[in-house]
Amino acid sequence: MKKFNFRKVLDGLTASAPGSGGSSGGNSGGGAGSGSIHPGGTAGVLREEIQETLTSEYFQICKTVRHGFPYQPTTLAFDPVQKILAIGTRTGAIRILGRPGVDCYCQHESGAAVLQLQFLINEGALVSASSDDTLHLWNLRQKRPAILHSLKFNRERITYCHLPFQSKWLYVGTERGNTHIVNIESFILSGYVIMWNKAIELSTKTHPGPVVHLSDSPRDEGKLLIGYENGTVVFWDLKSKRAELRVYYDEAIHSIDWHHEGKQFMCSHSDGSLTLWNLKNPSRPFQTTIPHGKSQREGRKSESCKPILKVEYKTCRNSEPFIIFSGGLSYDKACRRPSLTIMHGKAITVLEMDHPIVEFLTLCETPYPNEFQEPYAVAVLLEKDLIVVDLTQTNFPIFENPYPMDIHESPVTCTAYFADCPPDLILVLYSIGVKHKKQGYSTKEWPVSGGAWNLGAQTYPEIIITGHADGSIKFWDASAMTLQMLYKLKTSKVFEKQKIGDGKQACEIVEEDPFAVQMIYWCPESRIFCVSGVSAYVIIYKFSRHEITTEIVSLEVRLQCDVEDIITPEPETSPPFPDLSSQLPSSRSLSGSTNTVSSEGITKDSIPCLNVKTRPVRMPPGYQADLVIQLVWVDGEPPQQITSLAISSAYGIVAFGNCNGLVIVDFIQKTVLLSMGTIDLYRSSDLYQRQPRSPRKNKQFIADNFCMRGLSNFYPDLTKRIRTSYQSLTELNDSPVPLELERCKSPTSDHVNGHCTSPTSQSCSSGKRLSSADVSKVNRWGPGRPPFRKAQSAACMEISLPVTTEENRENAYNRSRSSSISSIDKDSKEAVTALYFMESFARKNDSTISPCLFVGTSLGMVLVISLNLPSAEEPRFTEPVMVLPSGTFLSLKGAVLTFSCMDRTGSLMQPPYEVWRDPNNTDENEKTWKRKLVMNYSSSSQEIGDHQYTIICSEKQAKVFSLPSQTCLYVHNITETSFILQANVVVMCNSACLACFCANGHIMIMSLPSLRPMLDVNYLPLTDMRIARTFCFTNEGQALYLVSPTEIQRLTYSQEMCDNIQDMLGDLFTPIETPEAQNRGFLKGLFGGSGQTFDREELFGEASAGKASRSLAQHIPGPGSIEGMKGAAGGVMGELTRARIALDERGQRLGELEEKTAGMMTSAEAFSKHAHELMLKYKDKKWYQF
Repeated sequence: MKKFNFRKVLDGLTASAPGSGGSSGGNSGGGAGSGSIHPGGTAGVLREEIQETLTSEYFQICKTVRHGFPYQPTTLAFDPVQKILAIGTRTGAIRILGRPGVDCYCQHESGAAVLQLQFLINEGALVSASSDDTLHLWNLRQKRPAILHSLKFNRERITYCHLPFQSKWLYVGTERGNTHIVNIESFILSGYVIMWNKAIELSTKTHPGPVVHLSDSPRDEGKLLIGYENGTVVFWDLKSKRAELRVYYDEAIHSIDWHHEGKQFMCSHSDGSLTLWNLKNPSRPFQTTIPHGKSQREGRKSESCKPILKVEYKTCRNSEPFIIFSGGLSYDKACRRPSLTIMHGKAITVLEMDHPIVEFLTLCETPYPNEFQEPYAVAVLLEKDLIVVDLTQTNFPIFENPYPMDIHESPVTCTAYFADCPPDLILVLYSIGVKHKKQGYSTKEWPVSGGAWNLGAQTYPEIIITGHADGSIKFWDASAMTLQMLYKLKTSKVFEKQKIGDGKQACEIVEEDPFAVQMIYWCPESRIFCVSGVSAYVIIYKFSRHEITTEIVSLEVRLQCDVEDIITPEPETSPPFPDLSSQLPSSRSLSGSTNTVSSEGITKDSIPCLNVKTRPVRMPPGYQADLVIQLVWVDGEPPQQITSLAISSAYGIVAFGNCNGLVIVDFIQKTVLLSMGTIDLYRSSDLYQRQPRSPRKNKQFIADNFCMRGLSNFYPDLTKRIRTSYQSLTELNDSPVPLELERCKSPTSDHVNGHCTSPTSQSCSSGKRLSSADVSKVNRWGPGRPPFRKAQSAACMEISLPVTTEENRENAYNRSRSSSISSIDKDSKEAVTALYFMESFARKNDSTISPCLFVGTSLGMVLVISLNLPSAEEPRFTEPVMVLPSGTFLSLKGAVLTFSCMDRTGSLMQPPYEVWRDPNNTDENEKTWKRKLVMNYSSSSQEIGDHQYTIICSEKQAKVFSLPSQTCLYVHNITETSFILQANVVVMCNSACLACFCANGHIMIMSLPSLRPMLDVNYLPLTDMRIARTFCFTNEGQALYLVSPTEIQRLTYSQEMCDNIQDMLGDLFTPIETPEAQNRGFLKGLFGGSGQTFDREELFGEASAGKASRSLAQHIPGPGSIEGMKGAAGGVMGELTRARIALDERGQRLGELEEKTAGMMTSAEAFSKHAHELMLKYKDKKWYQF
């Protein structure tokens, strides 16, 4: 445990800026994590000792679990005994699903697409075939599956695989039409090969095409059915090594399935037909049908339909067989959705799907192919969903999916993660959300119920919130490594529906997804929820258990963008400037709200992007809209999207900002307290004027995305691709975007140089919309501005200027605010990028703390806004709230990302909040209930002369200031060659730390308040805008991001959680006794076939078949055994569990052996009895009597 001394400079004394003399941090390659730390302040020291308990041993990066639907699925497999499901994807991933809580993700290192999956039924293993012609054997008897063996084919491409039940020999079909055989135990290729030219007739002159199907006969395991793409089917005798019969059909074959008796099989074809073949008459189909073809006259062939991609033929003991297939629809119904057809007897049911069908599997009661299959469900894998249909009910309902497969129901645009939140929240949200669940599901339990899972040691509640492109918001229960949706909120219900043909009057700012959620801010303790959307609106929600019908209160805020006057510099330093008066628009008064008329027509003015409902709206229990705040069009220019958002339930104030300025609203009194351009925040409290802005050049629009600050300087190509609408956040878009459209779609794009001002205060009553320009006339800062800027003093803070090249960008951080020449002709709009409500010292030399709002900008400046709230005795609903910039300025390098505060003992100070109460409760006691505030600190800890520490992190560095002296105690230059995307102050092991995610992929953890590096890991490079938008840290060492458009990846940076991860994950394999085969009877066993006496080992082994060519395939040992040892060493409990499983398996095998022995004895006794009876019957008869 190390101790650190922090120095507090006495009020009135100045200290040198610690950031200016610091050495550059980071390395040239990664640019993260090795920044320098500088303690500041040397005069008048008050020593405080804060013990930091966190060390580097507390931190380690580890992926935990992945939620959501597998992205770009390709194949499906099911183990009917273990009852687990596996899904392969185009990216080389495999998701294995069992009962809720059993969800495993594994990845092929090559990243090749998964072509096919085959379970070793009830053996705890899985075979995968990938597009790089490699077979992999996965061990599922450990919580994190690993590859045991791999077999790489060098000269042939794999097209189909088949593994018979309880066999260790895998049949592999190739593109050349050959069939190879692989030993599963050793993963070595057998010398037995079925060549395509031996399988077809010698008279055939054409190649049959790739192998599309392989299966052994249910009646005789020594016979193999091989289907070729061109319509040829070969019934191959494995013992005699010849074709027993051949079948030819004119249309291409897509799939084949056996009748369980092994006498018939069914094929699906490219013309939408199904053919049923009998082995006794292979010359022509026993039956040919086109299920969805139009009936024709006799003698004419039925009309062709779309291909039937797959068919399954399943028999039932007490009913007609099921024939289930995908595709086969008529061509004249082009608009029909993808469908799954179920034929049961004479009934034909067509189930239309929302997405294209990738594959389906029929779930049956028995794993034996020679018994009645008794199908009970169909698992259908769609491109963007997984559904299971119940076959036991006549209306074929679907099962309710327990997995979070609908995260991507609408593209995810933002996320929030809350760990260790109030425990009652999950139950409350679930009780509200369960009332709005869909109905009509099957009453039976989810059939994929394999594996085992327990809660583990992690018991604190976790909630994940996702915002979506359609305006919906979903609350998820993420406790104990699971994910279950609790509650869904639709923000679009606040607005009027967009009518077709309105000429894009309402949503011209964003052509697609005008309701897309951009930012969310949630206070779990007070249950206040705030949302900002892409159409420049903010909605404040309050939670209630009661349904109400009321009008929605709305405010319209006008942020006018005005070009600042051109200021002539000092004569000795000013270069000549051209006359730009022709490019500047005439100055306009802010008092009017009427539209201005230009030569092109009427210009939009004071019009919101969306129309709030004006009629009374029914609001069900849950989150109910309390206030809607909208930015309006100004002089034909749309409002800029919101870049920062914060709300305080204790103060009753919400603040948000964009690249034009800052807005502060009292949501209790429904009043705008402040609406001001960023430049005016300085001017209202600073004697020295800000540097002049560049003139607007013909309303040239600028698309600097402040959400990705500095991105163009480091990744110029990536920046061009990520400036897309919220719909395209799910995928990168390389197509060029028009400049004006790009400005409209960019989340934080600015459009003109200048500053923004608007009325400072107005109020509205319930149900009435008030425009800020209609309430009062506003006084501008004065018609006459000084012709010169006054030079700044040396003690003034430094800021950074946005520039176009990396070299100029680095030099710009050392320029002073007095440098007016450097700002000419540069894009120097300053966006509000971070907001934070806190009880702090608003001004230097303050002796007591007061409500404050910290404002961070894209130029690295931090401003403190003082909030003058009514005292506790005065009613908060009527007394006015005063908001005034305090004049406190702090500076950092790069755009400000986050704030936090610590008290003098080093404990993290949480923002104050109001205790939740139901706003619609009709109880008499509730009506007289007064607001109860929780300030999160004791009055004795903030005595006169006390101090606190403020942590500020920007995209380049982190600083710790001591307030009220405003002395910089520590600064850490986190990166110089990259920039930080996400930073959060989090709590782990009851201590605070700063977690950062950098654009170059580094995850960095720093202790607080000393900013000592605890962890620096190159985890994930920025490859997609999606990662930058959704990455977030939370308490207890947890983090998440959207790894694909459909999946959320959770990870931990806690060493303790990494050590215990094995105990938190579910078991994929559980010891289950293999069901016994049905008794075939004496005569059926005697004359039903030779399948029981077939010895594959004797036929395919090296002794009889020889060795395969070494150049044909290469065996690659896998790391599975090593990983298995690591997994077994994951803890004492894991070791005991594995020992118990081994004992159970041994006992299971002994039990099976004993049962088989008893069965053989019974059969022997029965045979002896029948033989004795037969002998007694015929012993006295003469030979001629027979």
